[in-house]
Amino acid sequence: MSGPRPQHRLALTSLAAVTVLSLSATACSSSTADSSGGSTPHSGGHLTFALASDPICVDPQQAGNNDAIYPARQLVDSLTDQDPKTGKIVPWLAKSWEVSEDATTFTFHLREGVTFSDGTPVNARSVKNNFDGIIKLGAEAVLGSSYLAGYKSTTAVDEYTAEVAFSTPNSQFLQATSTFTLGLLADSTVKLPAGERCSDNLIGSGPFTLVDYTQNKSVEERRRAGYKWGSSQWSRKGPAYLEKLSFKVIPESGVRTGSLQSGQVDAIGGVAPQDEEGLKGAGFALQSRANPGLPFALSANVARPITKDLKVRQAIQKALDRQEVVDTALSSSYKPATSALASTTGDYTDLGDRLGHDAAGAEKLLDEAGWKTGSDGIRTKNGKKLALKVVWASNFGPNQTALELIQLQLKKVGIQITLQSTTIGDFVALRQKGDYDFSWGNSTRVDPDILRTGFSSKLLNFGHLSDSELDGLLDKEASASDPARRAAYVAQAQKIVLDKAYQIPVFELTTVLGLSGKVHDLDFEASSRLQFHDTWLS
Repeated sequence: MSGPRPQHRLALTSLAAVTVLSLSATACSSSTADSSGGSTPHSGGHLTFALASDPICVDPQQAGNNDAIYPARQLVDSLTDQDPKTGKIVPWLAKSWEVSEDATTFTFHLREGVTFSDGTPVNARSVKNNFDGIIKLGAEAVLGSSYLAGYKSTTAVDEYTAEVAFSTPNSQFLQATSTFTLGLLADSTVKLPAGERCSDNLIGSGPFTLVDYTQNKSVEERRRAGYKWGSSQWSRKGPAYLEKLSFKVIPESGVRTGSLQSGQVDAIGGVAPQDEEGLKGAGFALQSRANPGLPFALSANVARPITKDLKVRQAIQKALDRQEVVDTALSSSYKPATSALASTTGDYTDLGDRLGHDAAGAEKLLDEAGWKTGSDGIRTKNGKKLALKVVWASNFGPNQTALELIQLQLKKVGIQITLQSTTIGDFVALRQKGDYDFSWGNSTRVDPDILRTGFSSKLLNFGHLSDSELDGLLDKEASASDPARRAAYVAQAQKIVLDKAYQIPVFELTTVLGLSGKVHDLDFEASSRLQFHDTWLS
């Protein structure tokens, strides 16, 4: 193993910057919410934010959907942060760091004087206990487990120096330390079983503390007095402006919009596409940002009898009219997918020429695969219909409309689709059972290593993939410390995912918020999640 070299910090920070591309150009707001209107930021106030679904679990190390992440993010600090405009990794709890030449050892020098809300110190031992704990959580920490792939150990070199070691190179890890998933929790929380830290017992060092979480109702948080170790990205030094935060669960999009218009809430997430123009016309601010990561897509389960056939998967790829889905089910805030990664993700490659609508090409592939059109328009082969099951979660409002349109598009080429919906809380378990042909969803992360999370046979592998070429590329991108080499591996992996139709991308997710005129400086992180530390009310 190579020894740590302080100068390599610049190379890895540059790598993280390369992985964002031009977020500032591609992820902008339709209108801003940080205009003070002549007012001066001041402390106090109680902001109520409406969520589109119940969080299920507000432990940041287990949370997997935006409506859980919004409240969870406020409870924890991370070792680093990421500039949403440049992609540069910047200090937070770690004031500096070094990375070994082979990207197997990461040494973090922590700020002193930081405490969890129970009064215990944040130190090198805390880093070790958290990373060891995420490994123990296993499948309960879906994202964290992938970020820590190859994890060997964390050593407390001294009270405020933590050395994290991996058995193989892990170039994506530095960016991962900026995420909520690797946010630090107190030992009293880390030692608890996963189920006992979803709704209470969550002690972090963040700018807010958890007061109460009542399922299907709300998450209540309070400003932490004495907080003074925020991210170097933040404009305010010291405690948050807001005294209280309430995250109110309002699943119905029309009711969320009405609650904003009537003043019952100050901000809403998951603005329905059909409500965007009305809110703007009524004087409310719409704030939006494109999500990096995996776009909304049909992800194949190749262990199933029909979807293991490459030609069937490729036919579905051709049969979809992505622009029609965006035009019909969404709004101008969204755009069709043009690769296996969203266009705001690091090392994205535009492969839109592979994703054009070609119904005749789809029918030709199905003919070649032996599927013949029946009297009812649905194709059959050996007496069995070309009938497929798609599972999906109801956490994003337009999902059903988009899927019903996809259902009609595929029916035109002789494919029958059955849609099975579930809650976001049950979605992972449903996928683990494997009783489906395609799953529908997306995943957000700035770093292109999200491809490895989604498609490596060595990780979750819900799709039952077994592709040594793809695995090899994903392993190489995770270990490559040279940005150009890594980008080349990511580009090849995107092509394989599309050419073999392991994923059938449809559209890129955009986070759209609706804000009242009294909400200021509600900020997006690099991953398009929310940070409320600098937010204030006029």
